[in-house]
Formats: sequence, structure tokens, C-alpha cells
Amino acid sequence: MSDPVRSGPIAAVTLWWGGRSALQAAILALVLLGGFLLGSNTLANMERFGITPGFAFLEHPAGFEIGEAPIEYRPQDSYALALLAGLLNTVKVAAVGCLAATVLGVLLGVARLSGNALLSGLVQGYVELIRSTPLLLQLFFWSATFQALPAPRQALNPLPGVFLCNRGIQLPAFADGRAAGWVLAAAVLAAVLALAGTALHRRAGRRGAVPGRGVPGVAVAAVACGLPVALLLASGVPLRVEVPELSGFNFSGGTTVSPEFSALLVGLVVNAAAMIAEIVRSGLQAVPAGQWEAARALGLTRGRILRLVVLPQAMRVIVPLLTSSYLNLTKNSSLAVAIGFPDLVSVINTSANQTGQVLETMAIMIGAYLTVNLAVSAAMNLYNHRLAIRGWR
Repeated sequence: MSDPVRSGPIAAVTLWWGGRSALQAAILALVLLGGFLLGSNTLANMERFGITPGFAFLEHPAGFEIGEAPIEYRPQDSYALALLAGLLNTVKVAAVGCLAATVLGVLLGVARLSGNALLSGLVQGYVELIRSTPLLLQLFFWSATFQALPAPRQALNPLPGVFLCNRGIQLPAFADGRAAGWVLAAAVLAAVLALAGTALHRRAGRRGAVPGRGVPGVAVAAVACGLPVALLLASGVPLRVEVPELSGFNFSGGTTVSPEFSALLVGLVVNAAAMIAEIVRSGLQAVPAGQWEAARALGLTRGRILRLVVLPQAMRVIVPLLTSSYLNLTKNSSLAVAIGFPDLVSVINTSANQTGQVLETMAIMIGAYLTVNLAVSAAMNLYNHRLAIRGWR
């Protein structure tokens, strides 16, 4: 005869707690006791060295320079502003790196499946070389490469208006610093309008809307291009572009990308692109061969087959793995401290050494990386969910 099913709050807690309640309670008590002793010992040591626990130090003047800050920062500004500058440097490297690594990785992944044995072999060799060497060693290599570039007077000029020298990469830029922000805002607005218009157009087509009542593609393009242009014109900011010119022993005009940022970005992109290339290759090979044959039977070229038939299906395999590559690239940006780029880790190390607030600064760093990575993961999971729904339909 089976035992009667018990009900009530005590039974619910027992069911949630599971078996061997005494053993679990003992282990939990030991963990809490260890945490209490560790915290007490840490607070005692901080008090002995005259360090007040807490985050009040964030309001104090930092007193150190940041060689490359995306916001206006001076040594007399607070630690909070210094940490914000380091965090923005990390986000900038991660955002640009993810975009560039995706483009390069997709191209390499497609080239890996090329019928040209030489091209496929070169890509395979590149992937194996990058995957078999430590990322830190690669960053040292790229840092030494950018530092070994010639002086400004002998700068390399691979493209009109672009110069490579040991002081960084000189690029054309807007004469008015505000113009870049307005152009970026216009580009984001154009992308949002284009995506929204395309979604409305597809939804109208799926619902069998009456011809002429949907959102035509011409109207979508006109609105997506017209509103951003109107935004730029209404801003009143001059869009004049300055080209770098050699003046004495250095360049004047344009903008300079530091050797440290260049080495870090190239190293991260080259490393992540090798991983993404393998992800793209496996995703393309996961598409049944019948899809290729059916598309060839319709007379489509190889490029159109990849873009219209194979790649959309392969995205269901690629996107989940691509998320891991983006997260790894973001976390690997912390190696910037090894080549002198002032990212979040570098600024936090300096702040911890000056203030002694090691636990607080480590907590800030953990929280910052956790927030950035969770945001990237949430965005990619949302995109993956949309792909899954589209594939189900």
C-alpha cells in the first residue's frame, strides 16, 4: 500500500529541499561559516591598513592619465569617470571586433568550401595556425608589427588619405567632431526604418493583403534614406572631411587610431574570424545537398544559391555558436592590458593599486563584464528565436 501524499507548506519545502536534509543543511552551514570567516578576515585586514570598505572612493579624484579615452577625461576627474572611460574602450573594441570578425569569418568560411584547392588550403592553414597558437602571443606579434612601422615621414600610403606609421593609423575624419555623431545617428535611424518597413511588407504579404495596400519596397527605401538625410540637414553641422597631411614630424588633420588599439583590434578580429570561419563552414555543410541541387536546377548561380537558399538555412546552426564567439571576443579584450591599451581591466588595476579597494574594483569589473556579455547573449538569443520562428513557419 503506497504512502499517502502529504500536502501543506512543510511538505512543499521538504519536496523542494530533497533527500538527506541534515547533510545538505550541514554543508550549507559550513559554506556560510567559511564566507563569514573570509569576510571578517578581509575587513580586519582592510581596517589594519586604514582602508575603508565601500564604494565611496569612486567620487575621489583618480589622479592618473588615460592615454586613449572615448570621453573627455582629465586626471582630476573621479575614479567613476575613469572606470567609465575604460568600460567604453572595452565596449568599442568588442563592438567593432564582433562586426569585423563576422564579415571576415563568413568570407573565410565560404572560401573554405571553395572548389579551388589553393584557396581552400590557404584558409585551412590560416585557421589551423590561429587555433594552435595562444591569443596573447598573437597580440604581442601584432603589437610589435604596428610598432615596427616606419616613421611619419616614411609612412606607408596603401589608400588615398590613409597612412600607416609607428604613431598609428591616420584616417580621414570630419572637421567638426559632432558630425560623426550625427552621421551615426542617421545610419542607425536608416537601419531601423529599413528593418521596420521590411517587416511590415513581409507581414502584409503573409496575411494576403490586397495589392496596393501593403508597404511597397520603394516607399520603404525612400523613407529609410530620406529621413536620415533630413536629420543631417536639420542638424546644421558641416560635413566637411579633413584628410591627414604630413606637417613637420607628424600628421595634422583627420584622426589617429593608436598602435595599441590597432594591434588589439586586429589580433582579436584575426583570432575570432578563424573560429567563425569554422562555424560557418560547419553550418553550410549541415544544409542538405538536395538544396544545392534544387537551386542549381532552377538556374541560380553559386553566389545566389549561397545568399538566398543555403545561408538562410545555415543560420539556424551558425547563430548559437556565433554567440559563443562574440562572448569570447568580448572577454578576450581584457588581454589589452598586456599591450598597453587602457581598457576596463587596465583602469581597474590602476585604481585598485592606488586605493587598495581590491574587492570593490573586482566586483565592478565582474559586474561590468557580466552586464556586457548578458546583453550580447540576450540580443543573439532574440535573433536566434526569430530565426527559429521563421523556420517553423
